[in-house]
Amino acid sequence: MIGPLELDEARGPLYAQIADAVVAAIASGELSPGDRLPAERELARELGVSRDTLRQALRDLQRHGHVSRTVGRGGGTFVAEPKLDRNLSRFSGLADEQREQGIEIVARVLSATARSAGPAVAAALAIEPGEPLHEIVRVRLAEGRPVALEHTYYAAERFPGLLDHPLEGSIHQLLRSLYGETPIRAVEYLEPILAGPDEASALEIEEGAPLMFVERIAYDEADRPVEFGRDVYRGDRTRMVVWGLPER
Repeated sequence: MIGPLELDEARGPLYAQIADAVVAAIASGELSPGDRLPAERELARELGVSRDTLRQALRDLQRHGHVSRTVGRGGGTFVAEPKLDRNLSRFSGLADEQREQGIEIVARVLSATARSAGPAVAAALAIEPGEPLHEIVRVRLAEGRPVALEHTYYAAERFPGLLDHPLEGSIHQLLRSLYGETPIRAVEYLEPILAGPDEASALEIEEGAPLMFVERIAYDEADRPVEFGRDVYRGDRTRMVVWGLPER
């Protein structure tokens, strides 16, 4: 299933070579999501390594989200679902971006409420503290499983009646069709965090699970802030991609 390996200690730790071979087999399609790897004893014998070396390789694979391991009847080591690539080198909606990868993203609205702007949100949207806001909280799902929790904010005076419309689809398209406005660029700040109770419940994960927190201010063509977002992405389901560009 992994293919014959020629392990050589001169090329580095054996566990790392085994992990690399599994990653290569996943990338090539030899291993597919949901495939079950052979039992530890059998696989260690096939590879000619100790079970301790194999377990170290499996721990490394699990830590990077390539496999999942379960115990009990029907348990074992399984190839994990591929992570979603979130490309931060360009500004586009999550649904549009993932559709290009052949993945359908849907939104489940948890709440859509009117509230007053606090100092941080007001500063981000260039409005005064206390001015009315639209706050939209949604869970984004890929293949029916939660991958991200989004909190987005819009100035109510600029987008009156926004909350009266369906919010399960692209909000950017809604802004364009209803108000003739849409964000075209954004600045985003990334920070790794651990899931608290609210994130754990919404994303169906354990408290303390790793998340990537992304704070975003999106701007229109006139460089005015349109949207302020605070999103969290599941660390086991997503990865951030940034393309480095040469200096001009």
